[in-house]
Amino acid sequence: MRLLHEENIEDIALGAAVLGTGGGGDPYVGKLMAREAIRQYGPVELYTLDELDDDDLIVPAAGMGAPIVIVEKLPAGDDMIRAFKALGRYSGREPRGTMSIEAGGLNSVMPIYVAARLRIPMVDCDGMGRAFPEIQMTIFTAHGITASPFAMSDERGNVLLMDTVSNHWVETFARSCVVHMGAEGMIALYSATVKQLKEAAIHGTITLAEDIGKTVRNARRQEANPVDAVRKAVGGFLIFRGKITDVDRRIEGGWNRGDAKMAGTGDFAGDDLLLEFQNEHLVVRVNGEFAATTPDLIAVLDSETGEPITTEALRYGMRVAVIAFPCAPQWREPAALELAHPRYFGYDVDYEPVEERYLHHSR
Repeated sequence: MRLLHEENIEDIALGAAVLGTGGGGDPYVGKLMAREAIRQYGPVELYTLDELDDDDLIVPAAGMGAPIVIVEKLPAGDDMIRAFKALGRYSGREPRGTMSIEAGGLNSVMPIYVAARLRIPMVDCDGMGRAFPEIQMTIFTAHGITASPFAMSDERGNVLLMDTVSNHWVETFARSCVVHMGAEGMIALYSATVKQLKEAAIHGTITLAEDIGKTVRNARRQEANPVDAVRKAVGGFLIFRGKITDVDRRIEGGWNRGDAKMAGTGDFAGDDLLLEFQNEHLVVRVNGEFAATTPDLIAVLDSETGEPITTEALRYGMRVAVIAFPCAPQWREPAALELAHPRYFGYDVDYEPVEERYLHHSR
């Protein structure tokens, strides 16, 4: 066990935004909320799963909706607490702690806020190792852990509880509800015991995010290349460098959907890139050929600072680098891959691990 203080939050939020592959919510918003909660209520205890009892109940906390909305409609804080407590009341068990459901800017640090407010531990793991746009897209689903009972709350004080027959149905019903909440809601879901999480969760996600954040900060301080530092830290590949020439982004069905086009610079001069997203970056094509696809991770970084750029922050004229790196090994198992295969999102391409695709593309 170790304590998370205010100074840890900056690195965690930064690294989580890299792992969030463009999604998971604005890291700045989550960072401010977590830091303020720690300032008021004290540091948060971060445990590994091995330090807790197998029967302890852990409940993830997160935000749901279109990330671009959160930039203008900030979470109230109490809405997240209401959802978390409502799920505990419904299940009849007091949660021992909380955790991140995914690695993403807001959703990696929102549980820190909950942990600080309620004075409960946070667990160093998550359900994806990245961020995905739909509730059922977790390693938990592949292991038979249910997303329900599911609780959602908005800033008005509305609280919804649902118990469904599958995780896909949680996504279907919750997506309709979040649209009526103004495309943003705070949720608690995927209650699981520590014993279940030992088998199904991706371990060490918060520590990994913090290490990536430190890597970026140290590279800046030493005037090294932060993009290259991030690429090495995650074992990734530089797919592209260039300038964003067009962004088509819209809120549709409770998601950010769209694409960004880029023109190459430097070694990539004369090349073009198309990045397509649904909250998260899903596929990237260079000169019309797929260079990386879900479930592998695609990160867009500021060329000078290495700062990860979320889908809602992409703007015309930005100078960026695009890196891609392997997903958690669990995503390459058949049951998990079926949940987040590129064909699920409508792309006419089979999944090929990014390291293999990169070698083919670079020949």
